[in-house]
Amino acid sequence: MKSIELNAGLRDSVGKKNSKLLRKQEKVPCIIYGKREPMHLVVDEKELGHLVYTPDVFLVNLKIGDQTRLALLQDIQFHPVSDHILHADFLEIDDQSPIKIQVPVQLEGFAKGVQSGGKLKLESRRLTVFGLIKDLPDHLKVDVSDLELGQSIKVKELDFENLELIDPKNTVVASVKLTRVAKGMSLETETEAEGEISEEAETVEGEATEEKPAEE
Repeated sequence: MKSIELNAGLRDSVGKKNSKLLRKQEKVPCIIYGKREPMHLVVDEKELGHLVYTPDVFLVNLKIGDQTRLALLQDIQFHPVSDHILHADFLEIDDQSPIKIQVPVQLEGFAKGVQSGGKLKLESRRLTVFGLIKDLPDHLKVDVSDLELGQSIKVKELDFENLELIDPKNTVVASVKLTRVAKGMSLETETEAEGEISEEAETVEGEATEEKPAEE
């Protein structure tokens, strides 16, 4: 899994007044917890944005002075109006203990249902997995090649080496929806089939009439 380096400093004091002052300086109050005692930190908002405003998921090498801690971005709070980052929580981890993390889903293949006029839809952009850091991929690759019109792929149908999927087994990951084009193709096929049956019926009826003996 990808990693990103983030510089952090220790907070001199905590509280609303101090947090407000930091935000005016475009700094974000943070906390790291997990393996050791919680530590109150501050990071640059712009630098933190590289971790937050992305579809990818990263392990964080949090640099605090002369030490580096491996962590995950656990929680983040935004201002309800400006969308500025107000606070971030980091969970300290290590490479020997399994962790729970959301990993982006990447669809692969040309679905049969799409070839028939359907539309492929990614229903779950991320799935939660449990495993060791060394086994975490950048993306969970899901093959949709055999997906027909109206069909879907659920969590219970997926399996990734050395990873446990945490999401409910009936969670839909990807599906092929019936579009207007597909519906039109389906109606056209039905109409043609009905036309063929009608022609066959008329032919049979005509043959039967020709073979019927004249009345005396």
